[in-house]
Amino acid sequence: MAKRTGAFYMTESAFVYSPLFQKYKFSKEHPFNQMRVELALDMLRSLKAINDQDFIAPRQATDEELALVHDKGFIQAVQKAGQGSLSQEEAGSYGIGTEDTPIFSGMHEASAVLVGGTLEAADYVMQGKGKQALNLAGGLHHGFRGKASGFCVYNDSSVALKYIQKKYQARVLYVDTDAHHGDGVQWTFYDDSDICTLSIHETGRYLFPGTGNITERGQGTGYGYSFNIPLDAFTEDESWLNAYRRSFKEVVEYFKPDVIFTQNGADAHYYDPLTHLSASIDIYKEIPKLAREMARQYCGGRWIAVGGGGYDIWRVVPRAWSLIWLAMKNLPVPDAVPEEWIQKWQPKAPLELPRFFNDPENMYKPIPRKPEIEEKNSQSVERALQFITQNAPKSRNS
Repeated sequence: MAKRTGAFYMTESAFVYSPLFQKYKFSKEHPFNQMRVELALDMLRSLKAINDQDFIAPRQATDEELALVHDKGFIQAVQKAGQGSLSQEEAGSYGIGTEDTPIFSGMHEASAVLVGGTLEAADYVMQGKGKQALNLAGGLHHGFRGKASGFCVYNDSSVALKYIQKKYQARVLYVDTDAHHGDGVQWTFYDDSDICTLSIHETGRYLFPGTGNITERGQGTGYGYSFNIPLDAFTEDESWLNAYRRSFKEVVEYFKPDVIFTQNGADAHYYDPLTHLSASIDIYKEIPKLAREMARQYCGGRWIAVGGGGYDIWRVVPRAWSLIWLAMKNLPVPDAVPEEWIQKWQPKAPLELPRFFNDPENMYKPIPRKPEIEEKNSQSVERALQFITQNAPKSRNS
């Protein structure tokens, strides 16, 4: 229930939203489609799980805020690209105008609003206005200091982490469960001991961006604050969740952060067209539950969450992302998808929408390599966490 504070209401959890999120759009055919934010929000409304007082609006991040992470030359190039005045040669040097990240009108403004949404979420939590905040339009974890990459122009997560570090002098644990490795965030803080990154993703042997090896542990003062759990293709729920639960619990105990920041890509699902994992909606029930639990145990409840990947926008993302908000509000997972939601969106959907929150039991044929995959994943977890076993007594938090 909302608390009355002065002339406005405050809730423990805030949902960052604006119709402006739809301005971040490369093309009709591009797999990155922000309609998924609308679909997830409308599902929460149909479930009567969100109220008007839960919303906070994003703002457009300033050039100075973007420059916490991004080169000024890159920011200026994005601005010129969105105005149609950037040469093809210069665009290519900045990773824009490519098949993955094509130029669109107003690119800078649309991208800066996504960043501003995550900064608003950070301020909400770090200023004690509430314990948790969610920006589903964020999570663009492939953006680099001077280059766009993998559907991502500005890296809202990296900017927000640097912003939290600078403004609040806080240690942040960044947990990334997108099927694609969170490379942009990792490399931004690779030599930083105050930002710890944990990424659980499909192995780069088969999937963009090809990084996220166990041996990527950080460098300099940041050595030992980068953790990667690469999972084999066709990994199923049990093995995925074992890796997630064990690594999250051990890393948070090792690092003891002031706040937890989670990137919640929904592309590890079997239905996702761009990845090769075999998870079901069951992992998306557990991901936010554990994040909430760890935040309450170690950070006084402080938890900032963003979206990320997820390219089956009709069957997977709305359910997966609504589960984050349900966990924040400590609400039960319903059995059925609201009929109201199905009737509204089925005429626009290119395939049959799910009628239940659980997936069909026989969603796919049995994976013949299941024991081998589980064993390889278990070994990956052991190797990734071996550093903690050997060095935890030397941790700055011990």
